Amino acid sequence: MGPLRPLRLCIVDMNNGHVNQAMRCLRGLAAAFFERVQKHNPGVSCEVVEVSPRDTNAPIPTDCDLYLSSGGPGSPFDGEGEPWTLDYARLLDGVVESAIQGGADRRALFAICYSFELVVHHYRLADVVPRADRKFGVMPIYTTSVGQQHPLLSPFGDRLFAFEHRNWEAVNLDERRLGGLGGQLLARESRDGISKGRAILGLQVAPGVEAVQFHPEADRAGVMSWLSRPEQAAAFKATYGEVTYHAMLRTLDDPRRLARTFALVIPGWLGRCFNEIAGARGYAELPPIEDAPCPRFAAHCRPDDPPTPSARTPIPGEQVARGA
Repeated sequence: MGPLRPLRLCIVDMNNGHVNQAMRCLRGLAAAFFERVQKHNPGVSCEVVEVSPRDTNAPIPTDCDLYLSSGGPGSPFDGEGEPWTLDYARLLDGVVESAIQGGADRRALFAICYSFELVVHHYRLADVVPRADRKFGVMPIYTTSVGQQHPLLSPFGDRLFAFEHRNWEAVNLDERRLGGLGGQLLARESRDGISKGRAILGLQVAPGVEAVQFHPEADRAGVMSWLSRPEQAAAFKATYGEVTYHAMLRTLDDPRRLARTFALVIPGWLGRCFNEIAGARGYAELPPIEDAPCPRFAAHCRPDDPPTPSARTPIPGEQVARGA
């Protein structure tokens, strides 16, 4: 039997050249995932590729297995007709086609916030419109009855907490079109779909593509870095009030809230998608992630490991590439 096929993960950076905490979080989640893969598959080489299409028009590689597509600033319509948007559309369609075919070449993509808006617009699933005002801070996300059964959000019951930071929203879901793609509505802004806002927050879009409007990659350090800027803290207090501001700070230290979202959503998606190709590639499947978030909520904490120093040591067999 020959060597096992390498595993390639692509982080699609949609930040348009802006530096933020999300990319640090996504890199950390990818590294922790690779450690889990190699713990159970010592012979598998792992490679992470980063590409930043909005500011470089660099093509997104089509030979990766898993894609984490980030949030980012600006309008989801800013790049309409530009090479990178056409390339992203081809990527989405290719991922769906590969997932339908299945087997060793199956690919999967997880879209966050700005990328969620791009996905919804590409498949014309809903109206993507500007909000009357910015929504930002740690907020409740309400799962639908379908979402409570879907593996992405099933650990959370009818509500989870996540960091949101957005000026746009997807409303007026075309349920018939979503169903035609094989998709499902998983989460929204209000339990009843109206009272706290009408936004769609989580979708199984089609085979191979899942997307959320919130930021499941956000860790305590990232949110605190955002809150440490006086203008952001002042804006939150002005919008939501002093009491809600301090409640949000308490939420950051509650292992049942943001910590749990960080520990379970993206790590769970990565493990599940890995297991979908494991049999066809001769990999050993990964066990389910234990639903026990680390008590000290930080980017270096993983649900199956104790806290370790925040400096990242490359893991054996890992390769890092930038660009296509």
